[in-house]
Amino acid sequence: MNKIASFTVDHDTLQKGMYVSRIDGDIITYDLRFVKPNTPPFLENAALHSLEHLFATYARNSKYADNVVYFGPMGCRTGFYLIVRDLSNKAAIELVKETLKQGIAHEGVLPGAERKECGNYLDHDVEGAKVLMRDYLDVIKDWTIFDVRYK
Repeated sequence: MNKIASFTVDHDTLQKGMYVSRIDGDIITYDLRFVKPNTPPFLENAALHSLEHLFATYARNSKYADNVVYFGPMGCRTGFYLIVRDLSNKAAIELVKETLKQGIAHEGVLPGAERKECGNYLDHDVEGAKVLMRDYLDVIKDWTIFDVRYK
């Protein structure tokens, strides 16, 4: 059986950051690594869940909304996958930075967090999500197209 691409990356050397995980025609999967792999603490579930709601909502309401295919957490709780279509690395970096800024500034009710909208509506931590977004934005604030390759 072939090993999938993400399992060929050395997770002992991978750092926090934004990386191109794979390219499938016009679809690009980005690895948004919020935590250095195999280095606890990992993303706490309630904050990760709220971050997913905030990021997905703002990304799908951005000027790149039609390019966003998917945003969701990694099972290892060290980051997220962002899947986009027909979007340059430069635009994807801009999308991530702007979406993080909007998530950090979010006030009021968490989008999609009502019982009818969410399968685990009681498990949220918006303030924890904002802490994670601030930390990650600090990591990628100067990120360019030359930084999105796995090192």
